[in-house]
Amino acid sequence: QTKRFANLLGSQHRSNMFVLAELKDTVRIAPELFNLKLPEAIKDEVNRKLANKVLLNVGLCIALKDIVKLGDSIILPGDGASHTEVNFRYIVFRPMIGDVITGKIRSCSREGVHVTLGFFDDILIPPSALQHPSRFEE
Repeated sequence: QTKRFANLLGSQHRSNMFVLAELKDTVRIAPELFNLKLPEAIKDEVNRKLANKVLLNVGLCIALKDIVKLGDSIILPGDGASHTEVNFRYIVFRPMIGDVITGKIRSCSREGVHVTLGFFDDILIPPSALQHPSRFEE
């Protein structure tokens, strides 16, 4: 489930490009993190696992918004870590086809134009998507 998240980064980005994704995962907390309070350790682990990663059919994960529900923690045989089922909401960047985004050109090559949004640098506009006429000169 996702909900649109408004005004995350200000007026330069359309608000519907950011969604609040409701996700569920079993989070592993290593024994060396047992000195932290469980919610803090889970927040750190969820952000370590998801921040700056693209989840299929979800989008680019930006940051943990909040933890909705913590399940019971268990320790599996042969593994000293705790495993906790967690429901949480994550801020996700998910533009739709046809959305207009303001970015800066990082570089150009035969493969196309490489663009950065500041928080995301891996945008490639292929030559077929550029305005015509356009060409690359070395």
